[in-house]
Parts: sequence; C-alpha cells; structure tokens
Amino acid sequence: MKILTNDTLLTLVIPVSLEEDILDFLLLHPKWAGGFSIIAAQGMGQGARLQSAMELVQGRSARKLVLIAGVYAELQLLIAALAAEMPAPDVDYWMSPLLASGRLA
Repeated sequence: MKILTNDTLLTLVIPVSLEEDILDFLLLHPKWAGGFSIIAAQGMGQGARLQSAMELVQGRSARKLVLIAGVYAELQLLIAALAAEMPAPDVDYWMSPLLASGRLA
C-alpha cells in the first residue's frame, strides 16, 4: 500500500459566523482534514462582504482562515462535500502546491 504524502495546502476563508459549523464538519471528516490550523483574518477590497455596521464603517470583514495540508484528490472531495452540505457564497477557498511538510522531531 502506497502512503500518500501531503502535496497541497487548502485555505478556506470563512466568515466568523460559520466558524463552528465548518470546524465541526472538518472534525467529522478526519480522512480529509486530519489536522488544521485556524487564523484570525480580515477581508478587504471589492470582494469583501461587509455585513455588520462596524464592518461597514471599518471597510473590512472579520474572517477566519482554515489551513489544511493534504492530498490534492482528497481535498477536492472535502470541498465538494462541504459545498454540498453547506453551500455558502461567502466561503472562499484556494489550493496551493505544498513543496514540503513534516515535523521537526
């Protein structure tokens, strides 16, 4: 059996309001998201979806970045399943090649 190594980094850009639902989804699918990191972020520019009064004043929206290192084919399945279960136009994502990953010890 060939062991697949992580070759892709999936970045999900999610509104804070969907954080718990999306994290719960990821925790229920460890084959696709065995581990991930969450970073606080802010969205700005023409594509930013400003919803609250504070966001409208500041011109930026509170977001979270969820970073998942995995195998490209498996991450595609994760995106398809997430879109089917939670179709949300305010969730963005991208996949980037991952040149190396591992642990220091």
